[in-house]
Amino acid sequence: MKRWLVLLAIAMTSPVAAKTSTAVLVMQQGGPSAATDLKVRDHLVALGFTVRLVDQGADPASARDIDLVVISSSVSGKDVKPGWRALAVPLVTWENDLLDDLAMTGKRHDVDFGEAEKERFVWIVNAPQTMAAGLPAGIANVYVRQAPMSWGKPGLGATTIATIYGQPEKAAVFGYEAGATMDYETLAPARRVMLFLNNDGFTNLSPAGVRLFDAAISWVIAGK
Repeated sequence: MKRWLVLLAIAMTSPVAAKTSTAVLVMQQGGPSAATDLKVRDHLVALGFTVRLVDQGADPASARDIDLVVISSSVSGKDVKPGWRALAVPLVTWENDLLDDLAMTGKRHDVDFGEAEKERFVWIVNAPQTMAAGLPAGIANVYVRQAPMSWGKPGLGATTIATIYGQPEKAAVFGYEAGATMDYETLAPARRVMLFLNNDGFTNLSPAGVRLFDAAISWVIAGK
């Protein structure tokens, strides 16, 4: 599918088309992956968002009035304040180290969440779901070249879209509907999505990878 068709499909199914939505992109400002985060910002702007950049230590309460929170993996988990978990705003992240803090997985590093090295493919396990972006069930080439992929083992209330190829226990794309049970019996205060990217993964996305990214944004914002 051509890029403009993907954007058209998102525009037709997402509230983004109906009004200008505001997104907060939480990043490590001035960090080594800041240039990649700016590419993410530009992409969100192209999807119709007004984007506010905030540093990793930002107060989550300052984002209560916005439509979408995006947390990049460029952040350092220890510098991110804990209030994002309870914020009743749709949220997308690819920082696997924050998944336990967000109650999206358990707490054990390399057991409940982690990063797989030198990956390029995911396995689409839930093709009918809109977050699968119309990709067929089975293998999908989501990176241009091999690179690390974030993963998690979500709670029973999650919808898993894709796993790392050959590692079905490691979810590469998953989401929680608002009110779904996450880990620690926490109820999702709004839709939540985890993606497989690493710090510079956005600039390494293949066309299929971009489709999954856009579909995740579309799905999470549609629940607001």
